[in-house]
Amino acid sequence: MDTIFVLIAVLVALLAWFIVTLIWGKPWSVHLLYARTFIHFALTGPELLTMLGILEKFGLRWHNAKLSDASVEHETKMYRWLKRDLAILRSYKRERQSADTLLSTDIMDWFLDDQARGEKFRFHDYPLNQMFGIQSQLPAFMMTLHPVVNKREGRNYIQRLNRFGVKFDQVMEGLQVRETQGVIPPRFVIRRVLDEMTAFAGQPAVENPLYTVFRDKLAKVEKLSASDREQLLASAEEAIERSVYPAYQNFIAYFTALEQKATTEDGVWKLPEGEAFYAYCLRSSTTTDYTPEQVHEIGLQEVARIEREMAGILQRLGYGDVTNAPRKLAELAKEERFLYPDTAEGRQACLDDYQRILDEMNARLDPYFSTRPKAALKVERVPEFREKTSAGAYYQPADMGGGRPGVFYANLRNMSEIHKFGMKTLAYHEGIPGHHFQL
Repeated sequence: MDTIFVLIAVLVALLAWFIVTLIWGKPWSVHLLYARTFIHFALTGPELLTMLGILEKFGLRWHNAKLSDASVEHETKMYRWLKRDLAILRSYKRERQSADTLLSTDIMDWFLDDQARGEKFRFHDYPLNQMFGIQSQLPAFMMTLHPVVNKREGRNYIQRLNRFGVKFDQVMEGLQVRETQGVIPPRFVIRRVLDEMTAFAGQPAVENPLYTVFRDKLAKVEKLSASDREQLLASAEEAIERSVYPAYQNFIAYFTALEQKATTEDGVWKLPEGEAFYAYCLRSSTTTDYTPEQVHEIGLQEVARIEREMAGILQRLGYGDVTNAPRKLAELAKEERFLYPDTAEGRQACLDDYQRILDEMNARLDPYFSTRPKAALKVERVPEFREKTSAGAYYQPADMGGGRPGVFYANLRNMSEIHKFGMKTLAYHEGIPGHHFQL
């Protein structure tokens, strides 16, 4: 019996040691560190968990009632944590790792190291900007990613609406830190953001897309009584009026005052240590140590090479001796045969053609890809409330639980901007095999 008790005690001690090192120390396997790092990133980001869509498969939905912490304090903790995990990663003996494991280790090392290098520039960005700022991305997240599939998720949606004020206050804290450091957006960014926020918060709550999209989703929820639906809609209207709109008004007031301090200088060279920040951005984006001058020279050479190719193609198509390919393309882009009507029918035809292009490419890729996304890909219009300042197109990943397809969003604000001869390039980049296979 004494031997049995000793064995049990040893096993309990080993299990305790395994759990403690797994959660707080150095896991006994580098693979466990990979998993722990990913889980930590996910669990500290409720919005990321919603986007991944894994927990919902197991009936876990607590995260869908919360928004990710955007405070300066939380960001500081994340930097401290990732640098600790980087040190632990580098403590594993490389000679004991297989080739596949070393590849994973090197990728994780590069990612964590890149994040750590960027800490000194953590305030060198504009959280509110005309393309991907929180003022447009958070509503888009609520409308496109939050799963309104039952009554509980309807309540979670409202709880998130009521957290807009907290989230915006956290972002405001970071904006004020940036202002003290001289990181102020150029005037054109501030003006576009102000126009966007004023329009978004200047309509009755029941006409805001946060309400109308929620209403339309609730209408599709089965086993939801009319009284529950009306109660949820009433709560959403109240949350928009009492939480969402006041949060936007605070931003509007701040940016109105900030506009007076802004300049028309729009390069990162104007920021503190702007040249060093630019060099960091290049390394982060390219994974090389090329200087800005080297990258610029590569760009010039590539543009010249591509324009020569374009000119040759245009000549073979019968357009004569083309000396300026971009100018010729700009001329072709105005021809009616390459444009859609600026009407509802024209927009739908454009979306249909994008979907056809993607479906045709998807059917041709079996000889080239052994691993393919399980999720489908659909084409949708960029939400109208953000299309004025949004990019021409962007991709939204599918969830990992199989409940939401990937989406290729096309900006249809002005149909004269969409040229039929350029649609395949954009569709392949944003959709298949581009970001849909990548992400």
